[in-house]
Amino acid sequence: MEASSEQKTHPFDLQMDSGTALKLVKHGATLLLLDVPQYTLVGIDTQMFSVGPLFKGIKMIPPGPHFVYYSSADRNGNEFSPVVGFFLDACPSEVIVRRWHQQEERLVKLPEEEEEKYHEAVKRFEFDNQLGPYALNHFGTWKQISNYITKSTIERIEPIGREITVVCESGLVEQVPKTVMEKALAEQLRNSKFSTSAEKSQRRGCYYTSIPRVVKNKGISGQELTSLNIDKTQLLETILVKEYGGAEDLLLGELQFAFIAFLMGQSLEAFFQWKALVSLFFSCSEAPFCTRTQLFIKFIKVIYYQLKYGFQKDSINTSAVQKGASVLLDDSWLSKDSFLHRLCKDFFSLIKEASVVDGDLLSWTYKLKELLETTLGWEFQDSAVDGIYAENDDEFAPVVELLDDASFSEASAA
Repeated sequence: MEASSEQKTHPFDLQMDSGTALKLVKHGATLLLLDVPQYTLVGIDTQMFSVGPLFKGIKMIPPGPHFVYYSSADRNGNEFSPVVGFFLDACPSEVIVRRWHQQEERLVKLPEEEEEKYHEAVKRFEFDNQLGPYALNHFGTWKQISNYITKSTIERIEPIGREITVVCESGLVEQVPKTVMEKALAEQLRNSKFSTSAEKSQRRGCYYTSIPRVVKNKGISGQELTSLNIDKTQLLETILVKEYGGAEDLLLGELQFAFIAFLMGQSLEAFFQWKALVSLFFSCSEAPFCTRTQLFIKFIKVIYYQLKYGFQKDSINTSAVQKGASVLLDDSWLSKDSFLHRLCKDFFSLIKEASVVDGDLLSWTYKLKELLETTLGWEFQDSAVDGIYAENDDEFAPVVELLDDASFSEASAA
């Protein structure tokens, strides 16, 4: 791995004894990436780095869902292609092998027999010195923004071929962008110096749940229709039952899937889906106080951790990554005239005016409000949520139990 001299520590420095390290290597998953050109940007979860000449992949990956993404560079490492990413659900001791396809500038699977040979080579530690360890001190942050994503979430939503990239979303560019963020992603696709085949641009995207922007229902009065569009509690209930079988966590998993694909994979389609889901939640007036209070507490937590991570300033400071694909939100993408500001303002007013509010919902709403005010400088009218603070901000900080011998938990704590 190569890191900029600006960094004080190597992104993969881990302080642990050899016995613990060996345990993690054996029980963790390995992502073997062959023939990846130097200067290519490669990321996994919240970690991103510029590839050096000896790079062959990543080891010690905790079992569970992960997002792998990359951006190819020119020979000087100055120009970068649009990001390509894919989700995976790693099993303990699993070896995942991909090889760089020079012409297509992407990672591809190997024939089964050849892949098996590399599996055995990894088990014999033949690539160990060329594999960077997964930075376990970043794993707690990853869990905060992905804790509802499961293997079934990935299988239900991921596109055919599994690759998520704005290159395959040219049809969305024809839609009139309404925000700075949408314009930025659309502009990246238009100005890309890397060729896009017609086949790629017409490829089916992710299988996101359809979220109607406007409720339409024949056979009811205009007043009732207006009411359904002002308070979208009924729409939320219908979608939960019809699309998710009533399972709230599946809906939250899709919200997290879309956010990660948008923020790290720079997918315009994912941004539209994230925006649609956030708008749906914040447009419900009844659900937070009656039928779906616990869902809304979890939703506010999800949004809080997403924005908290997205607005971090010091997560990535290598010059190569700054030139290429940023995985952080730009403040200008969520200005005061953005959809999120308007929706949050209305939601905070709703909480303020409610006669009875769940304590957890109130405290997490305050945390979200404070985050937006301190990070973006947004101003909201004084509300009843002020003065209440949710405790245990770092509830996900301790690494969850991953293995029977708790190896990953011990290493992360170190």
